[in-house]
Amino acid sequence: MSDTQPESAGVQDRYAARVDADLETNRKEQERVSADVAALQQQLHALENDHAVLLNMQQALSSPTTPAAATKATPHKKAPARKEVVPAPRAGTKTSGAARAKKATAAKDKTAQGASKAAAKKPAAPATGPTLVELVEGHLGRQSEPRSAAEITTALAQAHPERTIKTTVVRTTVEGLVAKHRAQRTKQGSSVFYTATAPTGQAAAAPQPEPSAG
Repeated sequence: MSDTQPESAGVQDRYAARVDADLETNRKEQERVSADVAALQQQLHALENDHAVLLNMQQALSSPTTPAAATKATPHKKAPARKEVVPAPRAGTKTSGAARAKKATAAKDKTAQGASKAAAKKPAAPATGPTLVELVEGHLGRQSEPRSAAEITTALAQAHPERTIKTTVVRTTVEGLVAKHRAQRTKQGSSVFYTATAPTGQAAAAPQPEPSAG
């Protein structure tokens, strides 16, 4: 028994010494961590102050105008239009009436010029004259050979450059004359030609050959 008690006492002393050492280490670690926490809190406080200063600078830079100027720049509702008031002429200048008359004359001139330009752009209306039917019929009556619609169009366009004459219109016109027996249609291959029809009275008035004497 005497040997067991001293051994137990030695183990307890070793555990006690180890616990004391661990307590000391823990205490020192707490002191170190507390010091670190205090330093971090100071850094955090400094960062918060810097953040506030930077926010103020950002607001100042993004809004350079003063509150009064900003209020003045705020758009208001558009006031109703007022009649323009012509200021009275100053001494030593011409009367405003003469200036207004001059401007009115210039405006009229510009309007007249614009109207003349617009009229120049529009195609000129054909002058009063024979109808296309009369032109086509007269042209065929003067020809000794059949003519196609294209040839009739070319001849009439050269004779009447002031008029717009198209082949399709001429063909329709001369076909109308054919329907009224005032023109004749002949076909050569795939081409169609037209000739004038002699009036009935003209054929009747043609001279007859005289009988030979004796």
